[in-house]
Amino acid sequence: MNDCIQQKSMISEQTSKTCLFCKIIKKEIPSDIVYENDKIVAFLDIRQINPGHVLVVPKEHHIDLLETPDHILSEMMTKTKKLANAVMKGVKADGFCIGINTRPASGQVVMHTHLHIIPRFKGDGLRHWPGKELSKEDMQKIKKDIQAQLQ
Repeated sequence: MNDCIQQKSMISEQTSKTCLFCKIIKKEIPSDIVYENDKIVAFLDIRQINPGHVLVVPKEHHIDLLETPDHILSEMMTKTKKLANAVMKGVKADGFCIGINTRPASGQVVMHTHLHIIPRFKGDGLRHWPGKELSKEDMQKIKKDIQAQLQ
């Protein structure tokens, strides 16, 4: 087994035993759960970006989006639609953002798949990420590189 796969396996095994979200799911750590079924749990983020910031978490431990089976992701998104509507109405938000950070370079801190529902309010001070302009040639190369990975 190559080092990367072995390391990823060790991380997965370690985090399932010590994972903050697994402890919340098992009710070992208190949380403000807003929704729960047999596959997912949704609770208020302890560090609210805006009031009503909710995390949607699968009950099965998976490190990130790429490691999570499709049927679980489907359940997460279906319930996120319902939850996001409830969050918007509940906190009288003007909109919402949905975010999934995958791996530490993206900002993922807890190594358990989770999705953020972040209510947005007019004038809340949050900004969209900055865009970068690339040359047409760079765009074409990136497009071809991505398409090659899909085959």
